Amino acid sequence: MLRFSTHSYEETGLRAIASDAGVDMAYVHRSFGSKEKLFYASVKASIQPELNFDRSADDLLAGLAKDVLINRRENEVRPLDIIIRSFSSPEASCVIKEILSNDFVAPLVCSYEGASPRSATLVAALLLGVGVLRDVVHADALADDGATILEHELVRLIASILDNGVRQNE
Repeated sequence: MLRFSTHSYEETGLRAIASDAGVDMAYVHRSFGSKEKLFYASVKASIQPELNFDRSADDLLAGLAKDVLINRRENEVRPLDIIIRSFSSPEASCVIKEILSNDFVAPLVCSYEGASPRSATLVAALLLGVGVLRDVVHADALADDGATILEHELVRLIASILDNGVRQNE
């Protein structure tokens, strides 16, 4: 996971991953089958959908906002780090699209009553955009302010998007 979060999909090889883990490359290949499957498992493990979407609606929205605003610590892997490094890769993009659908949109729709796939996808776009502008571009307006104000604004925007999806479903 750490290697995928610091190198692009193309720059990351199974041999390097095996070396990082202190195992034989054949073991990595036998365990995951391919680099694509290992990439999927890495992104999914960093998202932790089983933990992130098993909360009350208010905690869910606050958690989504906090997750995108948290400052990365050394050797910490955030889903955003992996996605940013590899979203331009055609192979990684297919995996990211699958994860978006299966491990973010579907659980969010199930967790937030009445939310639509479109509104959940818009939330993903909002969070990814904020993450890129904050962590890659270092936009001053999104700089760390203790994250409180920005976090509340994000929660409000996420709720608005999801609630709009609820109204459109009625």
